[in-house]
Amino acid sequence: MTLAQSLWREGIKTGAIGGISVLAISLVGMVESFNKRDIIADFLSMGIAFIMVFGIILPYIAAKRTTRPEKHIIFLNALTAGLVTAVFPALLVILGNIINLRSMFVNASPVLYNLLTSGVEGVGGILILLLAGILCGAFAGLLFFLPGLIRSVIIVCLTSILAVGIVQDLIRPLFSSWGIMEVVSEWLFTQNGLTIAGTIFIPIFVGAIYMFWQLKGEGIKTRYNTLESGTQKSVKMSSFFVLAIFLIFLPHILGLFLSEVLTIVGLYILLGLGLNIVVGYAGLLDLGYVAFYAIGAYIAAILTSPAIGAFTLTFWQALPFAVMGGIFAGILLGIPVLKMRGDYLAIATLGFGEIIRILVLSDFLKPWLGGAQGIAKIPNPAIFGWQLSTPQEIYYLILLGCILVVFISVRLRDSRLGRAWMAMREDEDVAQAMGINLVSTKLLAFATGAGFSALSGAIMVSKIGSVYPHSFNVFISINIVCLIIVGGIGSIPGVIVGAAALVGLPELLREFADYRMLVYGAVLVGMMLLRPEGLWPEARHKMELHGEENGSDETQTATAA
Repeated sequence: MTLAQSLWREGIKTGAIGGISVLAISLVGMVESFNKRDIIADFLSMGIAFIMVFGIILPYIAAKRTTRPEKHIIFLNALTAGLVTAVFPALLVILGNIINLRSMFVNASPVLYNLLTSGVEGVGGILILLLAGILCGAFAGLLFFLPGLIRSVIIVCLTSILAVGIVQDLIRPLFSSWGIMEVVSEWLFTQNGLTIAGTIFIPIFVGAIYMFWQLKGEGIKTRYNTLESGTQKSVKMSSFFVLAIFLIFLPHILGLFLSEVLTIVGLYILLGLGLNIVVGYAGLLDLGYVAFYAIGAYIAAILTSPAIGAFTLTFWQALPFAVMGGIFAGILLGIPVLKMRGDYLAIATLGFGEIIRILVLSDFLKPWLGGAQGIAKIPNPAIFGWQLSTPQEIYYLILLGCILVVFISVRLRDSRLGRAWMAMREDEDVAQAMGINLVSTKLLAFATGAGFSALSGAIMVSKIGSVYPHSFNVFISINIVCLIIVGGIGSIPGVIVGAAALVGLPELLREFADYRMLVYGAVLVGMMLLRPEGLWPEARHKMELHGEENGSDETQTATAA
């Protein structure tokens, strides 16, 4: 491959992808909206930081994709990709100053042009933008040539600045509520962004911890593995005890608003754990999962709400009926789709979810389900006369539900049924040839996942006090599928991480609210390209996706030896 071909294939094309991405987030209004929050006070806004992320990641990818081994060509590709990424917003600024683009793109405003050119008008602003692209490309190229550990530490340090800067509005109130930590808060943060001291201290602190774990982590794991089984059990029990104490006091540490966010994340964890049984363990793609969430919610509402008047059960009396209703609905769905696979199964389950939503909205069932007006006056759950009404109190109910569902999921995963699910996930025909009854195995997967979803729905309506049909649209199912993919398909910790990332962060950052679906799509594309196994993958999935790489690494090591 000639130098020109390499530049076109790795440098210019990759840079064009980056440039188009920058144009997209600029013209949909993300840059201008995110610019209201500073990462580093009076120096770097979140909108500009997002552009810089594209300006560094795409040149790094260009360097990584370069097939020629010469270092100067790799660096030149990174430099070219950075420059091309900057050319697209530069052309937008030039074109926007010549003609009015706001008739086509509402967000193509002088404010956006001013942000892209750092407030410098004319040719100077365009040159600054292009120079920034070149510098980002040069940084990415140099980053590529660094040793692996140093490169990882730098990436972690830069990510820590971005992450802490984004969630600073949540960290500051926590520090202020802890008395002496208020001094630390004032040292690290201003009213809108990190201080210079905070910008220096946070990456050093996080980088030191990361480097220590990378250098000593394997040794700690090795020493733990050499301990006697009784000692290992004591260490595990101590860790669980510390975690339990932390979880018990967590809502009182975080306060009212963050406890509310925790309850929302907890409900999605319950939903994700249920769908993880169906998709992660059994390999059955279910896009109508929100139907069981709605069934559990409406059964609990009908049995407890005086607005309907048919029943006056307590939450605890209604809960078994809600879960059993979800299980029955799971079996009811599973029977007609037993022979379906892949896309056909996904479409059929999607239709089931829409059927439930339309039935809830129908006038025929309005006397029992409330129609579009829903059901109100649903009482909060109570324990020994103590009503769980605030988010800090509901948190414990959701935590108890999550612990129960995690325990059941772990036991099922390691059971004979769990192994049958996983065999069916890998290859249904082979699983059937090995003697696995596909009918009962599939129905048990649908029923178990549906029961967990119905449990989440029952808790949700008791928390809110009302239920409406619009709360159960198809986007709920899509969100749950997304958090499983991002966290790691088949991984229980991955479900928790995925819920925190895709549900918790948008709840915390109101700037993301209008762009949630766009961010979801970008995150999914990025995950599929960069980390298809998820943030916290299941061991088997990780082995399947990276087994060949590990094998080749071992072969290279053996050859070198």
